Amino acid sequence: MRHEKAALVLELARRMAASAEGLTLDEMAQALGVGRRTAERMRDAVREVFPQMEEIDDPPTRRFRIPAGLDGLFQAPTADELAALRAALANFRRTGASSRAEDLARLELKILSALRASARRRLAPDLEAVLQAEALAVYPGPRPFENETLLGVLREAIKALRRVRFRYLGGATPGRVREVTPLGLLFGRSNYLVAAEGDAAQPRTWRLDRIEGIALTDTPGLAVPDFSLQAFVDRSFGIYQDAVEHVRLRIRPHGAEEALGWRFHSTQTLAPQADGGVIVEFSASGMLELAWHLFTWGDKVEILAPARLKTLMAEQLALAAASLAAAPSIEC
Repeated sequence: MRHEKAALVLELARRMAASAEGLTLDEMAQALGVGRRTAERMRDAVREVFPQMEEIDDPPTRRFRIPAGLDGLFQAPTADELAALRAALANFRRTGASSRAEDLARLELKILSALRASARRRLAPDLEAVLQAEALAVYPGPRPFENETLLGVLREAIKALRRVRFRYLGGATPGRVREVTPLGLLFGRSNYLVAAEGDAAQPRTWRLDRIEGIALTDTPGLAVPDFSLQAFVDRSFGIYQDAVEHVRLRIRPHGAEEALGWRFHSTQTLAPQADGGVIVEFSASGMLELAWHLFTWGDKVEILAPARLKTLMAEQLALAAASLAAAPSIEC
C-alpha cells in the first residue's frame, strides 16, 4: 500500500474511533473526499488492521466504528498539529480569552503526557522550528470578557436545558434581574450569550461582561423549536439583530480583486461586471455594523441598497466630521 493510501486508511480508522454512533459508507466517502467504491475498499483495509471494528445495523444502511479507540501508537500528533494548537492557545491568551486558553492548555498537557518520551524528543526540534517561524497578527479591538465561573454555569444550563437567573447591567433597564434559557454562546470581538427570556420564544443576545450574579435554577428551560445557533448568527452582519434587509453593493474595479476573495456574509453572491467591478448581494440585519465595516473599503464601494444603509453611512460620516472639527488643532 502506498504511503498516501496508508495515511487515508489510518485517517478513516481515527474517524471511526472518534464517532460514538459510527460512520456510513457515504459519510466515509464525504469525509475523505473519495468515491463510495474507494470508501468500501478503505473500510475493508481498516477491518484487516483493526479487527475490533464493529458493524451496526442502522436501516436502511449500516454504520462502522472502532468502539475501544486506537492505541497510542497510532495517535502521536505531528509537529504541525501541536504548533497549530499552541498558536490557538497563544492567540486566546493574547486576546483575553482566558477561559478557552486554559481549556486548550489542559488539552495540550493531556496530549503531551500521553506521548512516549522518545516521541516527545523527536517532536521537540520540529515544533520549536515551526513556532519560531510563525506569528499571529494582532488587530485592535476590545478584549473579550471571559469568566470561567460564568461560562461554566452557562454551559451546564445549556446541557441540562435549565434556566439561569442574573442581574443584567445593560439594556434599557440596567440592573434588572433576568431569567433566561441559554441557547448558545457567541465568541468574537465581544462575547455574547444567546438566550430566550422567560416564556418568550424569540432569542436575543446578552453581553457576557454585563452579566452579574449568575445562578443556575431548577426551572426547566424553554425549548425553542428548530433553533439553530448558526442560522441565528447568519441573520446578522455582525452581532446586532434587527430587521433583515437585502444588501446590494457595487465594488469598483480597483477593489474587485479584493472583493472576490472577501467573505461579507454567508448568503452572499458575487457577480463580476463588464467594467471590472463586482456586485455583492446578501440578506442580513445589523446595518449599523455593516456601515462601520464599509468605512474600511474607502472609495472602493458604492451602496446600491438598502436606502437605510446609505442614511446610516451619511450619519456616521457626519458624526466623524463633527468630532474632527471640534477637536483642538495641535501645531507641531
